[in-house]
Amino acid sequence: MRVIIVGGVAGGMSAATRLRRLDNDAEIIVLEKSGYVSYANCGLPYFVGGVIENEDSLLLQTPQSLFERFNLDVRVNHEVTAIDTAAKRVNVHRLDEDETFELDYDFLILSPGASPIIPPVPGIERALALRTVEDVERMAAALDRAARHAVVIGGGFIGVEIAENLTERGVATTIVEAADQLLAPLDPEMAQLVADEMERHGVDVRLSNTVNAITPTAVQVHSGDVIPADLVVVAIGVRPDVSLARGAGLAIGASGGVAVDEFNRTSDHSIYAIGDVAEKSDALDGAATLVPLANVANRHGRVVADHLTGRLVRPRTTIGTAIVKVFDLTIAATGWNEKRLAAAGRPALAIHTHPSSHAGYYPGARPMALKIMVEPTTGEILGAQGVGTEGVDKRIDVLATAIRGDISAPELADLELAYAPPFGSAKDPVNILGYVAENVLSGLVKTVQWSEIEAYRARGAQLVDVRTSGEYLRGTVPGAINLPVDEIRERYRELETGEIVVICQVGQRGHTATRLLNELGFDARNLDGGYKTWSSSPAAKSLELVS
Repeated sequence: MRVIIVGGVAGGMSAATRLRRLDNDAEIIVLEKSGYVSYANCGLPYFVGGVIENEDSLLLQTPQSLFERFNLDVRVNHEVTAIDTAAKRVNVHRLDEDETFELDYDFLILSPGASPIIPPVPGIERALALRTVEDVERMAAALDRAARHAVVIGGGFIGVEIAENLTERGVATTIVEAADQLLAPLDPEMAQLVADEMERHGVDVRLSNTVNAITPTAVQVHSGDVIPADLVVVAIGVRPDVSLARGAGLAIGASGGVAVDEFNRTSDHSIYAIGDVAEKSDALDGAATLVPLANVANRHGRVVADHLTGRLVRPRTTIGTAIVKVFDLTIAATGWNEKRLAAAGRPALAIHTHPSSHAGYYPGARPMALKIMVEPTTGEILGAQGVGTEGVDKRIDVLATAIRGDISAPELADLELAYAPPFGSAKDPVNILGYVAENVLSGLVKTVQWSEIEAYRARGAQLVDVRTSGEYLRGTVPGAINLPVDEIRERYRELETGEIVVICQVGQRGHTATRLLNELGFDARNLDGGYKTWSSSPAAKSLELVS
């Protein structure tokens, strides 16, 4: 059996090495267009920033090492230019020798990855992308030429990583993002924390802005500003590289990736597609989606190798779990966010909390912001987001596992998670999400979202801040009166009848106050996530702009 794999890195090399472990006799040929077949592309921004000092650290395997250990025929600088599906043959261009030839296959695995999206603006040819080792070498050379100002086009995961690393190199960096927030997988009140962090470290964040033109020395943006730029990086996003598949007549899905079945077979069952080029199935609605993540690509490679050798393959869907570091913050997300759920018309309940990374009495505890989206009838967890300096990664990993394992939001309270004061709390942040979900879903307490405050105010609801007078004076939701939670029993007669929205710092004291006011006969609701969530929301930021 001859298997040809087009493209290496995560998906292609996972398929090749897994296949060799399962079949010692198969002829396995890997054709890679670049000069490197196995490298850590997720580490490229950190080489730019100097965190990874040696380029060789990014190179995981070489053609020689792969031949010696796995007997793989790995050929770099080999570009597959066409596929003849009837003859089961590929046309190959050897780039370093400028020669062409043909290879027959029994099975073909397409793993060409994705290509950077390049906007059609004047001067864009000066911009650099960051997808391959060759890309990072070009960017490092530009920095060695003493670049002092950089503009990063795009505020997604790669964009914020590059902006951080350029800043760490002492380059004055501006990030230009067409949307009104960074990091699209986050909801706006969570994304604002990221923008604040970047600005705190000197990054000039330009939201709701686009690039009109790139000159030899600057970038002109839609707002009319001209931003100095010795270096321009384009990080708008990627799209599946389906040129080979399309040329071969393979089916392309509605999402733009190669359509595949549960075994990653294309419309031609002798051809598989894996990694960024292939469509995935979304775990929440079963629809085709694109998730350009290395762990998904690795899983695809294993699935194809197992299917080729007759092993049992489990159906798998994706929830899109992702994480990124931005200066001192860790940002992670899984599943659907509130924006996506609203756009799809799916009912969902948002829950915000602001727990500490570990027990507050043990030194070094750091706050984090967590958000989960919950189906209001079943309690199904639809998505989660986290932003903080410590402990976010393991909480999102637990929540991603809960989604995969069909654990409901109230059942998060039942999870027995590792606890000692340096690592967590007796009530872990994940448990707390479960307690809050149980309270809300059971009807014990009603909550109000930051985005609903204006509507409640417009219909005459009273806003009551139950924090201390000192906290209240440092900032509150406009229009709120101050009635500390510890004084409610003595002073509740000062409150008006009708709807009351209770506000505290993070929602915990608000819950206590809301329950007390409910027991006293008031129609009280707790502001979910408290003032801390509201203060990072678009509602609060718009007031800052007005002031």
